[in-house]
Amino acid sequence: MGNSHNLFGKVVAITGGARGIGRATAEAFIVAGAKVAIGDVDTDLVEKTAKEIGALGLPLDVTSRDSFESFVEEAELQLGKLDVLVNNAGIMPTGAFLDESDAVSDRQIDINIRGVVLGSKIGGKLFAARGHGHLVNIASVAGIAATPGVAVYCATKHAVVGLGSALNQELAPHGVKVTTICPPFTRTELISGLNANKFIQNVGMLDPEDIANAIVSDVASGNGGQHVLPWASFALLKTISLLPEATQYRISAILGLKKAIPLSDTAGRAAYLERIRGGLK
Repeated sequence: MGNSHNLFGKVVAITGGARGIGRATAEAFIVAGAKVAIGDVDTDLVEKTAKEIGALGLPLDVTSRDSFESFVEEAELQLGKLDVLVNNAGIMPTGAFLDESDAVSDRQIDINIRGVVLGSKIGGKLFAARGHGHLVNIASVAGIAATPGVAVYCATKHAVVGLGSALNQELAPHGVKVTTICPPFTRTELISGLNANKFIQNVGMLDPEDIANAIVSDVASGNGGQHVLPWASFALLKTISLLPEATQYRISAILGLKKAIPLSDTAGRAAYLERIRGGLK
């Protein structure tokens, strides 16, 4: 995995850990010496992934407090007291906002916001009682700069960014670190079929392993706060954010950011969209 961090003996739990960024993060923590539990609503795949990477695989529905509490309790029972909780589970349906069904909107809100809020409460209470611990919430650059075609997704990730900023301040006196990771387009199934031009591919796209190594680095260093990846995206967003909103939109259009999602290949995203609408994260 390419990281040299030592987290030997630390216990880490990761939601949405069966695939994508979640799986890569689990592998990175294992390489760093941690004991890892991954949870996912796709129970068959989470067991398969766990066996392949040497983790503990458990069923998890992040929208259910009972399920989330059971996940954390079982992880602690089998691995020891939790040191890190990574709230990674999330979905990104694409399409015109006016055409999006209430069911699809509600599902994004339930998984992307409610799941992170529940995880932050459950993990936060454990960590605060012990005087130490690290929450890592996975947001997105879409939680900082919005784009057409994923309006509700952007709204959910803005919520995660705001939550993390508040919690990093509120939980600090209890010894709890809160890191909010804001990745760009990441080469997982979640962005399948998207219309990424050369600029986006070169400046605003990473592999899941890149995100995973950044998470492990932040935990190993004890870094809380917001972390936008990659540096080029952070610098660009900061610069653009200082401009009038109409100017920001024009720059986004010139860079092709406004077309990446609306012009996505529907056929290329068919398998992903069918899976998330069928109840899997």
